[in-house]
Amino acid sequence: MKRMLLLIIFVLIFIMSCSLPQINLTQAPETPTSIAVTPTDTAPPPLPTPELGLAENPLILALPPSSNSQEQIEGAKVLASQFKERTGYEVVTVIPDSYAALVDALEKGNAHIVLLDPLSYELAYQKGLVQAAFAVVKDGKTTYGSQFIASRKGGFKSYFDPITQTNTADASEALAQFADKKPCWSDETSPSGYVIPLGYLNKNQIQTSPAAFVQGHPTVVRSIYAGGICDFGATYIDARKFPSLEDQYPDLMEQVILVWQIPEIIPYSILAFSTNMPQPMRDLFTNIILAIMQTDDGKAAFKSAFDIEELLPVNDAYYSDFHEYVDESKIDLSALIK
Repeated sequence: MKRMLLLIIFVLIFIMSCSLPQINLTQAPETPTSIAVTPTDTAPPPLPTPELGLAENPLILALPPSSNSQEQIEGAKVLASQFKERTGYEVVTVIPDSYAALVDALEKGNAHIVLLDPLSYELAYQKGLVQAAFAVVKDGKTTYGSQFIASRKGGFKSYFDPITQTNTADASEALAQFADKKPCWSDETSPSGYVIPLGYLNKNQIQTSPAAFVQGHPTVVRSIYAGGICDFGATYIDARKFPSLEDQYPDLMEQVILVWQIPEIIPYSILAFSTNMPQPMRDLFTNIILAIMQTDDGKAAFKSAFDIEELLPVNDAYYSDFHEYVDESKIDLSALIK
């Protein structure tokens, strides 16, 4: 009986174990179903640039890089104050380290009213950064010329009439005699002693020998007078009359001849506005500057800050011949202007 009871218990345990579900102890728990979440927080949009002329984004009046006297700085502050009083726009003043830095500031929107030398103006103009507003007037003129000179002993012919002060032939004829000859240039940054004369030679397809840069217009004259350095050169009008030269070489005017004179196409300094200034703002400042120049305090401030005594309203077309011959020179102004 006891054996029978144990057998029945064993059979029941066996049957129950076969019916229980199996559990895999190494199985990872089921991954919960993921729910897509659409983010509702996004980065805030950038704040708009404040309007030009407000305190947060003032107009910048840039002095020339050479400005270092307290008189210049005070003159610029007077002008900035006058601009604010007459227009309501905030204006601050800066002094860039160089003309290259000034052009870079224009490109970055960090300069708006600027006085530029001819080549810096041309570079900024080529980049579309400025619009000429005023030509600086010196001795009643806004531009000046240049001249080609050569040694009489070299057999060169003059095509300039000193009595009428006019050329007697066009550039192509007068300058053809310089083909394969060696020029003396003043320096690479001189509009009258290098850039524009080179433009005239290139325009007329006159190829020369490699040039000598002799550093200075009087040095160009001396080099031609001495001979053996170069065959011809270019200077401002008329570098032959530089005082020390006339004293040193009494026959210089006879021995160094004026071959041909480049017309007065080279600007003195140009007061220009950044093209970042809206046209109505540029027009407003043009009128304001003219008004300021009519006052004693305004004229004194322009004289102190920029050494300007007289301005003539102009536009970029006023310098069209200058643009043309700088372009003909094929000089990379970006590499030239430091």
